[in-house]
Amino acid sequence: QLQLVESGGGLVQPGGSLRLSCAASRFTLGYSIGWFRQAPGKEREAVSCISSSGGSRTYADSVKGRFAISRDNAKNTVYLQMNSLKPEDTGVYYCAAYLGLGVCVLSTHEYGYWGQGTQVTVSS
Repeated sequence: QLQLVESGGGLVQPGGSLRLSCAASRFTLGYSIGWFRQAPGKEREAVSCISSSGGSRTYADSVKGRFAISRDNAKNTVYLQMNSLKPEDTGVYYCAAYLGLGVCVLSTHEYGYWGQGTQVTVSS
């Protein structure tokens, strides 16, 4: 069973930065990893994903140019660097994984493994 643990959330002012980490319990080569978020009263939405090799990265339009996803397979960890944060980026951020090669997809239905989430609050 693959377990995922997010960290790095917190309170930040608009325009600030945070780096989230997603640590896996075991080897993740072969898994695509995604980041999702959920704001209060809203549905969970996709933020970004990265393929098993790291060669394919996809972003939601709302975060393009501001967020960057990366992975270190030697450390079984995926990162989400978030810059120029806005209040609308506030929410619980989850990392998730599915077994699959090739281009990753931003669909919650694909992902069978989920972390517990980390809170990100962007406010002055």
